[in-house]
Amino acid sequence: MTLTSKTTATGETKPQGLLARLRNTLGATRQSLTQGLADLLLDKRVLDEDLLEELETQLLTADVGVDATQNLIADITGKLARKELSDGPAIYAQLRQSILEIVQPCARPLLIPGDAGPFVIMIVGVNGVGKTTTIGKLAQRLLSSGLQVMIAAADTFRAAAIEQLQTWGARAGVPVIAQHTGADAAAVAHDAMNAARARKVDVLIVDTAGRQHTNVGLMDELTKIKRVVNKLDPQAPHEVLMILDAVTGQNALSQLEHFRRAVGVTGLCTTKLDGTAKGGILIALAQKTGLPIRYIGVGETIEDLVEFNAEDFVDAIIPEPE
Repeated sequence: MTLTSKTTATGETKPQGLLARLRNTLGATRQSLTQGLADLLLDKRVLDEDLLEELETQLLTADVGVDATQNLIADITGKLARKELSDGPAIYAQLRQSILEIVQPCARPLLIPGDAGPFVIMIVGVNGVGKTTTIGKLAQRLLSSGLQVMIAAADTFRAAAIEQLQTWGARAGVPVIAQHTGADAAAVAHDAMNAARARKVDVLIVDTAGRQHTNVGLMDELTKIKRVVNKLDPQAPHEVLMILDAVTGQNALSQLEHFRRAVGVTGLCTTKLDGTAKGGILIALAQKTGLPIRYIGVGETIEDLVEFNAEDFVDAIIPEPE
């Protein structure tokens, strides 16, 4: 049996668009995971313990994670014992459905009410995950939807961060509130909140310095930024969006737990899915945390920050067999 892209009810191939881009982005994951699953499950293999062990290895290699993998294997083992699955293709279909059930609850888009005045999105994450680029893409996306956007350059630790944000802001036509390198990051956030209110901005995106989650001093600074914003608006920040690099695989889970304890992460954005075979990390994140996966990065251009769609994700990594 061969694997194909998703088709419509009339049998026509789904139009090129997000699904096609997502399939391209997750090509390495699909090559690693789906081909392995196809070899195991679509070629009339005997349904025995050896097959289940190989299946477990395939899932772990794609960074689906220990918890999710154990749950998936336990579910299949139970269904085999009850004679609910009769052959490899049935197991393949069950895996697709089970993975969809894991990630579907996390496919919750970021909803911005019109009366937040402003709606504050605090961006967090470690060094090198693509925070600055993601902020630029997010600002452009929100601006295109008709919202007035402002950026606070509260990453005053890295010398180039302010200039990079200003470049993104100029490109998108979004004002950037900034001070000099080394300035008090919380003071920048304070000034930006006042400026956003004065200009009646809909969304304020607050950048923060990339920091290793084990650096206690820098994590304390992050909590200070949140406190300052919260004093000006008890509902703010309305979203604490953590940017995670898919290439780091399971290490992303450790990073996330530290940031959740420090600032209460409310949403996730996963970047660099186009550069890794570890796209299964989204499944691990969904299983382990249940947090909303707001956006995923599917490329380098301004349009390549997209809302996470569970069905398209599953179709991209484990396409339906013919």
